[in-house]
Parts: sequence; C-alpha cells; structure tokens
Amino acid sequence: MTKAAKVKEQLVRELIRLKRQSCRSGLKSGDVRQVFLNSCAGFQSGGSGRQASDDQGTDLPSRNGSANSSDTRKVRPIWRRRLVTFTFALIPVLLGVLYVCHRAEYDWEDFMNDVRETPCIIENNFFIMEMARPLAPCAMCKNLTKVPTYYLIDKEEFLNKHAYSGRPAIISGATANWTAMEKFSFHFFRDLYRKYPGSFDKIEDECQFFPYNTDFTSLEEAFNMSDDQAAMREGEAGWYIGWSNCDQRVQTELRKHYERPYFIPPTSESSALDWMFMGGPGPGADIHIDNVDKPSWQAQISGKKTWQLIPPPECEDVCQAVEVTVNKGDIIIVDTNQWYHKTTIHPGEISITIGSEYD
Repeated sequence: MTKAAKVKEQLVRELIRLKRQSCRSGLKSGDVRQVFLNSCAGFQSGGSGRQASDDQGTDLPSRNGSANSSDTRKVRPIWRRRLVTFTFALIPVLLGVLYVCHRAEYDWEDFMNDVRETPCIIENNFFIMEMARPLAPCAMCKNLTKVPTYYLIDKEEFLNKHAYSGRPAIISGATANWTAMEKFSFHFFRDLYRKYPGSFDKIEDECQFFPYNTDFTSLEEAFNMSDDQAAMREGEAGWYIGWSNCDQRVQTELRKHYERPYFIPPTSESSALDWMFMGGPGPGADIHIDNVDKPSWQAQISGKKTWQLIPPPECEDVCQAVEVTVNKGDIIIVDTNQWYHKTTIHPGEISITIGSEYD
C-alpha cells in the first residue's frame, strides 16, 4: 500500500471516530450534516456565501413546515453552541491528521492544487460523505460473525434474508452458465472498447474510472499498457483499476455473456450500469463507502479477492468487522452504501469482477 493510501485509510478511520464522538457529545447525524453543508456553502461563495449560510442556513422550519422569526431566534443560539462544540472536537483530529501526513511525507503541493481546483471541497472529499451519511440500521450486522455461503438459494429465501436487509452473503457457483467465465479478460475489454468509437469518451463524460493506486488517468490510458504489464510479468508495475460502463453498445456485448443472477427477486429492477474491477495481486480498493443508493452484487469472473467489511461507527457496540474471500464463480451480495469495505487481490490468476445494482 502506498503512503498516500495509508494516510487516506488512517484519515477515514479518524473521521469515523470523530462522527461517533460528535454524536455521543449530543450532536445528531442531521446536525453534523447541516454543519458541513453550511461549510460547503462558505467554500463555494467566499465571504458572502458564509454570511448567507449564517443568515439563512440556520433557519429551521416550524412544526407546520414554515420558518418564522420567533422560531429562528430560538434556534440560532443552539446551532452556534453546536458549531462551537463540533469545531473543538474537529481541531484535535485535524492536528492528528497533519501529524500523520507529515510523518508519511504526504505531497502537500498536490493536495493544495486539488483544493484550489475544486469549487467545493464537499464534492469529492470522502470524509464529508461520512459526516453527512444517514445512520445505518444496525440489524444489518448485529450478531454477524461470518458471511454465510450458499450453494443454492431460492428467490424467497434471498428476499427474506439478504436482498434489502444489508446482510452480506456469498452465493457459490452462481455464474456456472455464464460465457463470461471464458470470455472476459484484459484483452477482451480492451478490444471491445476500441471497437466502438467514442466509448472511452462516454466513460470520461458520463461514467467513472477508478485508478486506485496506479498512475493511469483514464480507462483508455490503462488499456494502452503493454502486454507484459497486463500479464503482470516480473519487473512490471502492478495495477488494479475499476470503471462503470454507460455505453449502450458495450453494454449489449457484455450482457451476451452474463445474465441477471438467478436469485434476484423478479420484482427487482437491475441498473443499466455495469461495474468492472480488474487487476493483479495486492491492494484493491482502499477502505471506503459507496454512494450508489442501491444494494449490489459482484460476480468473481476470475481470480480470488478478499473483502474486509467494517460496520459503520454507530453500530460498533453490536457489530464487528468480518472478512470473506470470494472465489472464481462466486457472487457476493453486499450493500456497499452501508458497509465500509476494502479489498485485497490474491496472487495467481488476474482478478476480474463484474457487478450491478438492483432495487
């Protein structure tokens, strides 16, 4: 794991702790969210934005849904006290983060360039997402010490136990009839995107590309790596990438080789997006939480991947972190909007995962 990745993971854990500490000191999750949204308005608009936030953002609606001056006069002192409390709670954490970054020789010039080029830090800052995240239902992880594995599960049992409960599961051998198991490879994906003009631009403009710990800046650049690097030959730089597809032509080709998992309830609609993750041994995705609104499944087409699932801080008293290894042919069901997660790729065959969301 790179120094920057280690710093990010430490920062995420510190900020999870901060949110938990803030809630225990009297702040509600909604209060934390409002404080950060008001701060974001200040970042976007400078001094005038901060003034607007102070004058307008603290007004709360009365019980009948409207805001009036008497309600506002009563609420403002509470918000000021909460803001002071939260600020004092944040200061030691930020000092700790600065110390960690200093010890790790973090590239502050790159960090400051990112800050200057971003209109509002809240847009892409992972710790803001944690602070603004709604509380998770702890039933999703209570008494869970191991992710259950099913070799066969019917739709009704899946619906009752896992579909929308947030409780993860492994469905083993669920891809047995998919031609993707033989077709999907680095060269298959590369040639597929090169086949359709503009498909790389679609990823850039409408979808997402995740370089993780590589230096690639786009999917097209990643697919331009040498065959030796793609094959993970000795002496070549390791790599692991992910992306979502929103090119209809590519989607049509992909879905010729895989189908909707047999256990997904018939009333559920699958997302139009396909998600692919691919790469060699070592760290996969760093610890994070997603913001895709729906639960998802991911099928392990080749290779082997271990997931570390970490419950949200509000559930730490009744839940614990769990690890599960997904083998070739398995499908993992996990609500990545509620479980913090990180992945590690095992040595051997390249890891290829394809997945989608369902509602």
